Amino acid sequence: MKGSLSATTRSSTSCARPDLVEHQFGLAGAGAEAIAHVKAAIRDVHAAVPDMHFTIEDSVVDGDRVWVRVRGRGTNTGAFFGPPSGQPVDITVFDQARVVDGRIVEHWGVPDRFALLAQTGVLARVG
Repeated sequence: MKGSLSATTRSSTSCARPDLVEHQFGLAGAGAEAIAHVKAAIRDVHAAVPDMHFTIEDSVVDGDRVWVRVRGRGTNTGAFFGPPSGQPVDITVFDQARVVDGRIVEHWGVPDRFALLAQTGVLARVG
């Protein structure tokens, strides 16, 4: 996810159909609500880790389903439940999507939130 935030947000949500059903915890919804949640999550990630970039490390396609294991890396230079730690962030995300006519119609995402909280210093502050 390198490049401008608006281009990343636009690109990420243009992969989805307007009737997207999002199942990820904290982002769940359908249609315009789901797309708004996804856009907000992308903005939040870029605010906390502006240089975050994602690499697909594994993928499987079976019919209309796609599974990916993604590695996200960057540096926590923006606020995230408190001041930035300045520390590197390296997290894993598992995604499953149902794709119809080349666009995502349903999505389940499981980011390693515990690793993100630990690596940004949030756990140490509440510890």
